[in-house]
Amino acid sequence: MSTPTLPPRVRAWRTLPLLVLLVACGEVEDVPEPIVRPVRLVVASTGDGAAARSFSGMAQAGESSRLSFRVAGRISSVEVNVGDRVEEGQLVARLDDADYDLQVREARANAASARATLRNAQAQYRRIRELYENNNASRSDLDNARAQSDGAQMQLASAGQRVQLLERQVAYTRLEAPAAGVISSVDAEDNENVQAGTPIVTLQSGSQLQVDIGVPESLIQRVSRGNAARVTFEALGGATFEGSVFEVGVSTGQNRAAYPVTVRLPEDASENVRPGMAAEVELTFEAEEGDPTLRLPSSAVGEDRQGRFVFVVESAEDGFGTVRRRGVTLGELNSQGIAILEGVEDGERGVTAGVARSTDGLRVRVPGGAG
Repeated sequence: MSTPTLPPRVRAWRTLPLLVLLVACGEVEDVPEPIVRPVRLVVASTGDGAAARSFSGMAQAGESSRLSFRVAGRISSVEVNVGDRVEEGQLVARLDDADYDLQVREARANAASARATLRNAQAQYRRIRELYENNNASRSDLDNARAQSDGAQMQLASAGQRVQLLERQVAYTRLEAPAAGVISSVDAEDNENVQAGTPIVTLQSGSQLQVDIGVPESLIQRVSRGNAARVTFEALGGATFEGSVFEVGVSTGQNRAAYPVTVRLPEDASENVRPGMAAEVELTFEAEEGDPTLRLPSSAVGEDRQGRFVFVVESAEDGFGTVRRRGVTLGELNSQGIAILEGVEDGERGVTAGVARSTDGLRVRVPGGAG
């Protein structure tokens, strides 16, 4: 029995899935490898050891100055933009100095007139003095001539001071950087009328960067100047710097629920870290007495339909690890974190940032390259 011959169109449709499969197989080879992202970890520990807490902050220079003009006027030009690095004495902005220049010219003319008046008064005084010495002028004439000479001299001195004052005001129409640094904000535009003291730009200066964070009242008593701080910048691929607490606030200030704490970064951090970068600061606190419970920060605990869980990282020697999901039973929450009654062992490292994006078996990079 002979096999029926199919029409060419039918044969073409039968071979189409095979072609699609071959093309798809060829494209699989070009699929890029998945990105291995870093995660932030904290070691699960009992109250008999130290506890770590993380706080969000922003990097900024050691000194921050809001630069402004010392005189009022119309801005003719702003010479910098946000992010520009400036040197000491560099022009930042300028005012239209036409009115001030006219005032200087007028003051100089008045000073010249006062100088001419003084010369005449001094000449008159000399003539009267000679006449008085020859008994051809009275004592009152001499006294009047001397008074006019002295008055003219005082008017010239006042006119000279007026010229100096107006010349300084002309110089004040130029806003220059008082120190080298980075422009973090520009608060004015060209052709804008400003008053004296109106902030024009903000300059971040100083060789050592710092990060400001807020610490709640339950922990502020355990923070002291000189305490070690671990600062991580996600914008730099999770780069971590060892800093120290430089200042501890004594009040929360207005509309704030936390005490300000300043962490100073090492000097070499300024090579990569720029003011304005978001930072995560980890402080280590001595454990409270009488608390042997295993604890983790509340940010390490997630919850879904299957219940509450924690992602722990099993580390490898090459600086990478694998995320494992652990169902947990929780206890009470205190200043050291939330109690983990079941599901995590002492010394295991839990993920504190990126829990929502983590999955069981996900390969991640361990901060600092630690295995």
